[in-house]
Amino acid sequence: MGAKKKKEAKAKPIEKMTSKELRELALTIPEIIGVHGMNKSELLSAIKEARGIVEDTTKKVDTAVRELKKKIVKLKKVREKNIDDLDKKQAQVFRRRINRLKKRTRKAAR
Repeated sequence: MGAKKKKEAKAKPIEKMTSKELRELALTIPEIIGVHGMNKSELLSAIKEARGIVEDTTKKVDTAVRELKKKIVKLKKVREKNIDDLDKKQAQVFRRRINRLKKRTRKAAR
């Protein structure tokens, strides 16, 4: 009963790898720069490009989500300024805009 099974070193497909594993793999490839600042989808595309694997592009969701989040950050700053100036109506308007953008980011991530 105490027999341990040896783990076989199977090549895991890169789509199934975690972002940590992808970073370790990308660090071994000299063409890829800025590995630690990338998310999983960016790492995947960079590794595929370095290996010469043709990537089927369906949608560019990540860039849309990032742009929306940048807009949210800007609106939050404006909202905070309105709150400080005691302009409650404008603060409420910006709160609604922020909520709509958050909903759009959730939809875009699906």
